[in-house]
Amino acid sequence: MIKISKSSIFYSITFIFLIALTGIFLAFLFLMEYDKKEYTDKLNQKYSIIARATLFHLNNFITESELKEQIEDYQLSKIEDKKLMDFIISQSVVIQKINSKIGASAILKYQKYHYLLIQHEDSILLFKDEDFQPHRYDVIRGIFGLILLIIIVAYIMTIRKIKPLRKLKRQMDKFAKGSLDINCKSDGEDEISEVANSFHNAVEQIQKLNNSRQLFLRNIMHELKTPITKGRISVEMIQDEKQKKRLIGVFEKLELLINEFASIEQITSGAGLQNVKPARLLDIIDESIDLAMVSTDKIKIEVDEDLILHVDFRLFTTAIKNLIDNAIKYSIDHFVIISTSKDRLSFISKGSALQQSLEHYVQPFTQEKSTNHGFGLGLYIVDNIAKAHHLKFTYKHNNGYNYFNFEKIDSLL
Repeated sequence: MIKISKSSIFYSITFIFLIALTGIFLAFLFLMEYDKKEYTDKLNQKYSIIARATLFHLNNFITESELKEQIEDYQLSKIEDKKLMDFIISQSVVIQKINSKIGASAILKYQKYHYLLIQHEDSILLFKDEDFQPHRYDVIRGIFGLILLIIIVAYIMTIRKIKPLRKLKRQMDKFAKGSLDINCKSDGEDEISEVANSFHNAVEQIQKLNNSRQLFLRNIMHELKTPITKGRISVEMIQDEKQKKRLIGVFEKLELLINEFASIEQITSGAGLQNVKPARLLDIIDESIDLAMVSTDKIKIEVDEDLILHVDFRLFTTAIKNLIDNAIKYSIDHFVIISTSKDRLSFISKGSALQQSLEHYVQPFTQEKSTNHGFGLGLYIVDNIAKAHHLKFTYKHNNGYNYFNFEKIDSLL
């Protein structure tokens, strides 16, 4: 489940729509109250005019023709049926009643319609307001409901339009972690779908290039191993020890290059840490010494014998082997100290400081110009293995000693 922060576009859009809905709702309430007041005032004025004119007529203050002239613009129908009139009066609700010296009038409501009741001595008149709009506020409510529905539908459509962003973000997070198993292809035709499809196509191209590179490296390693093996066998038959030693050195360098290519391929293929298991640091160092083919009297180990690390054994062994090999080759006394302190694993050797920063030497095929001991891949491999294990590979020079360190080693415990 994705956690949506307050800075999320989904949160912003939802907030904007809520503000819009709140504004429309408040406007609706204001409109309803305002219209009710205006319409009520209009009705009261109309009923007042009709009641006064009718009472004037009943008191013989005005003639019938004058009465008709005054109320002809108001659509009122007189209830002639005495039973119907009595029924409506008994069943209706009195909205407003006014008494005066010349008579009384009242506004009644029955079945959503307004009636005007006029009483004068023994005379009772009941008029139905044909112009009254009983569904007036239902129309306003309907309009508000329609607007509300339109906004909700617009919100849902907007969220559905940008919903692929969540999937795209998940896929981009996977891509950032090194995974190329990504599928964010979209059938839409909007800009978000175009971005998702472009990202999907870019990942596919990267995956093809990665597969081609892996195939290329594996083919090279496969093709080189056979002639190297045959060459080593043939070298053993040479009688001249000097030439034999020189050729053996050449083949050993070729084998080293192949092994380094294998490490590079594993690290950069995204499957470098598939075999993480607990292992004693001392066992890892012992295996690294065997791989480096150096004498144990050139190494001093100052580590806790019971220290357990969770690492890819083969890769981490390769990294330590490269640091041991590097320290012995480039030190003045060809001696290296391996020690641990707090969250750091250090490889310490006596020698001059590096001519350039560590960032220069962790690039592939980079080494000191004054040496030709290797192919310049050692520190590049070390740095990538450290990154794969979420370690920081650092260097410092202090009092004539070089310190190559794996920092945050406690994250592997």
